[in-house]
Amino acid sequence: MLKYSRQRESIKNFLMTRKDHPTADTVYMAIREQYPNISLGTVYRNLSLLSSIGEIQRLCCGDGVDRFDADTRPHYHFICSECGRVDDIPMDTVDSLNDLAGKFYDGEIQGHSTLFYGKCVDCVNSKNIQKNA
Repeated sequence: MLKYSRQRESIKNFLMTRKDHPTADTVYMAIREQYPNISLGTVYRNLSLLSSIGEIQRLCCGDGVDRFDADTRPHYHFICSECGRVDDIPMDTVDSLNDLAGKFYDGEIQGHSTLFYGKCVDCVNSKNIQKNA
């Protein structure tokens, strides 16, 4: 059984208040306000542990910086190619995709992760404002 940690619980609680999928550095800066002596390494270890036991999701968005999500239900994400923002996409997951992939792979498909890329609404609107100026 995992030993209780106030710091780990604070990290998880912080993530539960966020919808922007923060980086470890963002989590560290927020948790430092409550625990001034916490190290970045402790935050990284706890984020890694929480993701390995399924309490949070680790998102690898292709830019080398992991982001974290307290919502562990299967869902899709959108990554803005302009500003790097990561948003949830509120659509049903396509569970039949696991079965389809299984037809092309001899192993056991247990799930999938899908990332959508493009420009977020703020970047699209910003570009339109610049064009019209």
